[in-house]
Amino acid sequence: MRFVLIDKVVRIELGSEIETLKSVSLAEEYLADHFPAFPVLPGVLLLEGLIESAAWLVRITQDFAKSMVLLEQARNVKYRSFAAPGAQLKYFVKARAIAENVSSFSGTGSCGAETVVEARFSLRHFNLADDDPGMASVDGSIVESMKQRWKLLRP
Repeated sequence: MRFVLIDKVVRIELGSEIETLKSVSLAEEYLADHFPAFPVLPGVLLLEGLIESAAWLVRITQDFAKSMVLLEQARNVKYRSFAAPGAQLKYFVKARAIAENVSSFSGTGSCGAETVVEARFSLRHFNLADDDPGMASVDGSIVESMKQRWKLLRP
């Protein structure tokens, strides 16, 4: 199952911050198991929304220079409430530093005025061809795919 946890980029300031939206739908498959009588977005997916938001900030700030933008470390993650179907999550992520291969952030996710998740985390960004030059075409495909998705998130 593939998760896409950002529906729209509301605002972006290159190298600085990003605001994104995620609408939680009852049609999302994982809600059938988490939990059948009380469906809520799993906490790890709340955190992933922050991570995806920050990854977009890295990609746009670095003009899609790296194909891979992955979580390196998450610290001080606090889950404060639930996000149920029908909720709209607003993620706000602020860059603490964006360097060539590593970046650090703080972020919050909220439903209305209620904070549901907050965290500090870092991302690692690289190209697969850094370790295996034969992967350059895969890097190109991934970057092109991300550019196409960006057009959908921020028309």
